[in-house]
Amino acid sequence: MTHNFIVRARDQMHAVWKFCLSICKRDWVLSDYPVVIRANETDPNYIGTRLKQHRYTALIVNWGLAGLGDSEKEALIALDKSFAAAKIERAKTHVALPRPGAHVPIQFASQERVNRHPELAEDFVHRVLGLDWAWISDESSLWDFHAGENNDELISKIKEVYGVDVSDISSARLSEIFERIAVEQQSA
Repeated sequence: MTHNFIVRARDQMHAVWKFCLSICKRDWVLSDYPVVIRANETDPNYIGTRLKQHRYTALIVNWGLAGLGDSEKEALIALDKSFAAAKIERAKTHVALPRPGAHVPIQFASQERVNRHPELAEDFVHRVLGLDWAWISDESSLWDFHAGENNDELISKIKEVYGVDVSDISSARLSEIFERIAVEQQSA
């Protein structure tokens, strides 16, 4: 526990230092941010290929923006790509980049479409996903709820439970699946 406290304190001191340095600039690049690289433990028993395990994670302290790689360099390159994409996205939406070192709150995806079908969403979580509860956004997909190589098992379960074929919904987004089920139930 003492080790974790020391690591967090070191990361926060790094963040404060980068925050202070950032006052002199307005157009920040990745090197202006407090970046840490962590080694990840991989599961030697994992056999699948869909969820690739990476040896390293590079992340910006207090932001949560990260990059993964099999080497520290690969993780930094992936983080640089994520940073560039975030910078472009924020420019499009006229949202400023967070100041280096500043705390960036987690932003959850919208639930607008999912919330149009609250009873169906709850029923789906229980009967199809086999869970007591799940937080589902408009961006959630079947892929988020298993580690398999395809969605065939869940698609079959949806057909069995609701009598609706959703195999043609390539995104596998639950919001689209709920909309399809709702339309089918209304016309039945």
